Amino acid sequence: MNLAFPLATPASATAPRHDMPLNPSSFLLSPSLRRSLVASAVRKVSPTAAAALTPMASASTVAAQPAEKQPVQVAKRLEKFKTTIFTQMSMLAIKHGAINLGQGFPNFDGPDFVKEAAIKAINAGKNQYARGYGVPELNSAIAERFRKDSGLQVDPEKEVTVTSGCTEAIAATILGLINPGDEVILFAPFYDSYEATLSMAGANVKAITLSPPDFSVPLEELKAAVSKNTRAIMINTPHNPTGKMFTREELEFIAALCKENDVLLFADEVYDKLAFEADHISIASLSGMYERTVTMNSLGKTFSLTGWKIGWAIAPPHLTWGVRQAHSFLTFATCTPMQAAAAAALRAPDSYYEELKRDYGAKKTLLVNGLKDAGFIVYPSSGTYFVMVDHTPFGFDNDIEFCEYLIREIGVVAIPPSVFYLNPEDGKNLVRFTFCKDDETLRAAVERMKTKLRKNDASNCMLFFIVE
Repeated sequence: MNLAFPLATPASATAPRHDMPLNPSSFLLSPSLRRSLVASAVRKVSPTAAAALTPMASASTVAAQPAEKQPVQVAKRLEKFKTTIFTQMSMLAIKHGAINLGQGFPNFDGPDFVKEAAIKAINAGKNQYARGYGVPELNSAIAERFRKDSGLQVDPEKEVTVTSGCTEAIAATILGLINPGDEVILFAPFYDSYEATLSMAGANVKAITLSPPDFSVPLEELKAAVSKNTRAIMINTPHNPTGKMFTREELEFIAALCKENDVLLFADEVYDKLAFEADHISIASLSGMYERTVTMNSLGKTFSLTGWKIGWAIAPPHLTWGVRQAHSFLTFATCTPMQAAAAAALRAPDSYYEELKRDYGAKKTLLVNGLKDAGFIVYPSSGTYFVMVDHTPFGFDNDIEFCEYLIREIGVVAIPPSVFYLNPEDGKNLVRFTFCKDDETLRAAVERMKTKLRKNDASNCMLFFIVE
């Protein structure tokens, strides 16, 4: 097979042709492309050869002038959003050689049987676009897992949509079902993608703050927040960043509000397999809720494969329609061989999930005990792989200052959660740590904090601030 491809359009061509081999003499390179090719060649050869090559450039070529610095441009709906805190903290971790207990990705690999399934799919030629809403074997595996976990039987063809991670499931749900001016209620602190995507959709955001120590839902405040303009309530259980699990009482109260006021419910359940102290309850399983709920989940957290970005949304057909319409124009389809591997993962025996919970439980204990020994006020974490603490014993004014100091002077990264609130003041005393790291990393981070952190450290050090 001749796989030659043209570099430019034939000067004499009147219509594109894709069935003919390349004839170099029939193509004309534009001056800019010619200069680009010459410059590329010059970079790759010796100084002597470069000197010989340089005169070949057009005589009209002049030295490039430094471009005048242009102001950054961004749509008004995204003006308030900065570089994500996860990116900022990970960059600082690298710069200062700090141990990263900030961003929630494991520093160990996922299970071999899942990776081997991906390799098998690649070698079997499953490498082209997948069906837009998911390959049949994954849709079926998702439906089977959901039935086992929630007791709900769903149609894999009509009610399951595979997305590029749960973040895309969130985006497709919001963009597909929320109109400009619709009101959506979130529980703060919240995953930062929620507010940003709602802003893209033109929604009005209300936030109900969950406060320490138990981060319980203020039920009457929530009830008062629901209005005739409320289109949806969004929950995340187990909850990032607090580690809270919504109780049955809270879920039933929220469900009643949704039914009474004809409100949709968007449920982010990516940490459903990391529930340590109570069984996870999917709100879609409560009476009368499935027909108004979109349940979102993903592979990454449960199988330590966050880079694969395999997620999904489960909803009744009348809601799935909007989700799929948005998904079609966001990513259209998700990585084909990884979907095949995800199907194998979701059919793992229950023993896998039991071992996962046991291992993470031990990691949580290691970190929690270490944080207490270092002097933090540690709040309970019933799910996820995050722990929230109060940093005020160390004397800093806010979480940004403390986390900056922790990276520069102690060599440990945490996340300042004030960015997860509509009112940053609500989170200024808190810090989030993650324990999805190997035991050696957790021990090393704990040792640094126990050895170097002192009460009222703020009075004895210079403060540094994160600068955008």
